[in-house]
Amino acid sequence: MPSPYRAIFGPPGTKSFSAAGLLGRMPLSMLGIGVVTMVSQLTGRYGLAGALSATLALSAALFGPQISRLVDRYGQRPVLRPATLVSVAAVAGLLISAQQRWADWTLFVFAAGAGCVPSVGSMIRARWAELYRGSPRELHTAYSWESIVDECCFIFGPILSIGLCTVWFPESGPLLAAVFLVAGVFWLTAQRATEPVPHPREQHAKGSALRSRGLQVLVATFVSTGAIFGAIDVVTVAFAEEEGHKGAASLVLAVYALGSCLAGAVFGLLHLKGHPSRRWVVGLCVMAASMVPLQLVGSLPLLAVALFVAGLSVAPTMVTTMALVEEHVPRAKLTEGMTWTSTGLAVGVALGSSAAGWVVDAAGAGRGYLVPCVAGVLAAVVALAGYRRLRPGAAGARPTATTIAERGGPASQDEHPDGERVS
Repeated sequence: MPSPYRAIFGPPGTKSFSAAGLLGRMPLSMLGIGVVTMVSQLTGRYGLAGALSATLALSAALFGPQISRLVDRYGQRPVLRPATLVSVAAVAGLLISAQQRWADWTLFVFAAGAGCVPSVGSMIRARWAELYRGSPRELHTAYSWESIVDECCFIFGPILSIGLCTVWFPESGPLLAAVFLVAGVFWLTAQRATEPVPHPREQHAKGSALRSRGLQVLVATFVSTGAIFGAIDVVTVAFAEEEGHKGAASLVLAVYALGSCLAGAVFGLLHLKGHPSRRWVVGLCVMAASMVPLQLVGSLPLLAVALFVAGLSVAPTMVTTMALVEEHVPRAKLTEGMTWTSTGLAVGVALGSSAAGWVVDAAGAGRGYLVPCVAGVLAAVVALAGYRRLRPGAAGARPTATTIAERGGPASQDEHPDGERVS
């Protein structure tokens, strides 16, 4: 492990909560694609599979910020454990209803309940932010590390989920995802020493963190970004099936995540100058451009190469997003703010997977890659249109340790590096 990454794990408890976060985030890459694979295996209906995946993502988008808002007020342990149990119970109902061939509406009811899942990634990043507040380099490396963990989930998660569904029995992928969720959340919440202390009630201003104009831009752009991810998942499974190797879809998706993982690892070693909003816009434009080659692939090996290249822009963009969230969201609402970006992704995944499912059913998998291409263009357009809200000095932004370090120190003697006024 390169020295910057080794350094962030110096404080006690950091390795344990990051490992717990790895387990708890595995369902992020396993559950949706597992449901798609399970339903397509049982019914052969990609439209239904995509719609169920969309329902799951939309439900997570609805419940996720509310769960994180409660976490900011009451702490991680009292909120995350009950929410996890509700989600796992709904997953169990979904698997039973699918296996027993119950009416379609029952599948949607349980899929909606399964969305009551905490944003484990936001919980881990909140712990890093609490630990390294005022240390921009260490926090940048920590966020990059968590992006690597995210991509590891997306490398191995689809392989496990699709592989189990196709080789063992159709419901096994989502089932294992539920087991990972329970294990990760309960292990994480057992670690009280590194848990951020809930902020006093008087520090919680009325309204949502989404009132921040900068956060609105990030979330709106991430809806389109999520559509890229959701569409690629569904279309790749269908493309692999048309090629006669459905199980290979997990390997191709793993290559996509591998590209992002490698880029995130390198990005964490860099100490780039300039405001992160510029890097964020560039990253989204590159991500949009990387969708074009997908329209030209005609085989699984070529698809893997194209997705690997496309993945190189993902992790750096996600890391930069977390830095912008920290700048534009009040500290007392940081977990909620981070979850709103995940919510934007979830909404986008829902829209992308649903649209891709219908396009695949109507025109075949080859045409399905038009969906992530259109989504990428929309993401770039929204990012460029909203860039003013994210620039240095934009209304609602607060000076973080990163921005203060870039300008050479506090503007006045009573300004603290984390943006608070002190006497």
